[in-house]
Amino acid sequence: MIIQTPTPNSKKSIDFYKQLNFEIIQQDDVNFVTDGTVIIEINDNRTARLGIKLYQNSWKSVVNELSKITSVLKQDNGYLLSDSSGSWIYLMEMENPVQLDISTISKSIIGSYAGVSLEVLDIEKTAEIWTLLGFSKTMGSIEQGWVVYGNSEQASVSFMKPNSCPHLFFNPSLTYFNGKDNLTIIENVRKTNLEITEEITVFNDNNIVDNIIIRDPGGLGFFLFSD
Repeated sequence: MIIQTPTPNSKKSIDFYKQLNFEIIQQDDVNFVTDGTVIIEINDNRTARLGIKLYQNSWKSVVNELSKITSVLKQDNGYLLSDSSGSWIYLMEMENPVQLDISTISKSIIGSYAGVSLEVLDIEKTAEIWTLLGFSKTMGSIEQGWVVYGNSEQASVSFMKPNSCPHLFFNPSLTYFNGKDNLTIIENVRKTNLEITEEITVFNDNNIVDNIIIRDPGGLGFFLFSD
């Protein structure tokens, strides 16, 4: 899985990630960034859209099944579809373009990555789509209105029912869970002078900002949460 973020300005996007201590990787004139757990492609093409890219040599049999429940468009090098969050999912028929061991890369200043988060209109249909994409339930339940699906390569996606989160939500967003370290992480983010999209106090009774949301120049959200 690679997260694609568009950009109005490649330099601004790269600077955003540099300030968070992400590693910058250039391959074939394409800019990728990583914190050792997630890979993000910064795409300056004017038709690039925020979305999730999944890679394998052929998606033909999967697309045959997906087409029974949702619209799938043929694209160069693969296919494009959407789940009920409205998030674009690119099925790329090619090798993963980032061929290196990212596990050796140091963490960013925003802590521990916990996967992609989506607020969805129809959890059942979204789960059906992601099951066909090779994911299965690892935590939570559809009945609870919160469920996590993961695949064999440790990629995970969380689905939340509408309006279950008492804060702003941008589809898709990346979630980082940092426990008691989150207050320190928030202070480190403040030191970068990056804009904080939302300071969240609703989860405690003392009006303490213990969770924040930031967004990159292309609109990709980062939930920096204590749990």
